[in-house]
Order: sequence, then structure tokens, then C-alpha cells
Amino acid sequence: MSASYTAVVTVTGEGRNGGRATADDGLLDTTLAIPKELGGAGGATNPEQLFAAGWAACFLGAVRRAAAQRKVTLKSTGITSEVTLHHGDDGQFGLSAVLNLTLGGVDQQTAEELGAAAHQLCPYSRATRGNIPVTIRATAVA
Repeated sequence: MSASYTAVVTVTGEGRNGGRATADDGLLDTTLAIPKELGGAGGATNPEQLFAAGWAACFLGAVRRAAAQRKVTLKSTGITSEVTLHHGDDGQFGLSAVLNLTLGGVDQQTAEELGAAAHQLCPYSRATRGNIPVTIRATAVA
């Protein structure tokens, strides 16, 4: 497999606890903070939000590709990605995800089929397959 694009991001400082994430092209430049829900200061983004955003954006691209392959016209697309950080009984951290997909212009069965197809196409879904629990919830909307 040849590389088509490589994202380069540098994180400095305390990492997720007061660090800074910057992309080599300057388009991403954000501070990081532990969420208040985890006892941190909050007030800045965190790795789970960044991962959720990347996965959601990529997944919608995969949905559109799956729809095009099937010659399905979508009137609208939307996704809410929920990435949860878990602290296990063994002391290790882990992730789980729920991808809430909404598709306009299709029936419920087609929405579910496109969600399943996108889960096979999306690089984030492929990378996490078998590693974390993932739920795809596809909903057809008017």
C-alpha cells in the first residue's frame, strides 16, 4: 500500500494535561486539557474529541462513497461520534465508540446498509475493528 497522505502533528508540554498540539501545516494549533469530567481543568480540547472528530469526518466520506457505489442519492448526511474513555478494573485505559449516523433521502434499511458498508470502508473503522467496541446507529430522516 502506498502512502497518499501523512498527517504530521506534534504534541508538546504535558500531553493531554496542558499540552499543545500543532500540525506541520499550521492549520491545527490547539491546547489540550483533561476534561472536567475526569477531574481536569477542562477549557481545551482532548484526544478523545480529536479522535471522534477525525473518525466522524472520515466515516461520512465512507458513507458517501458507499452510496455512490450503489447509485443511492443522499439528501443529507450527519453524524455524531461518541468516543468514551474507560478505566478498566485492571488499571488500563480503553476506548469504545458509538457512531450515530443520520441519512436523508433513504429508507431505514438503506441507511443501515450504508452505515454497515461505510464501517467496512472507513480507515478509522478498519483500524479499530476488533480492538474496541463500536456501535453503528444509522437512522433515516425525512
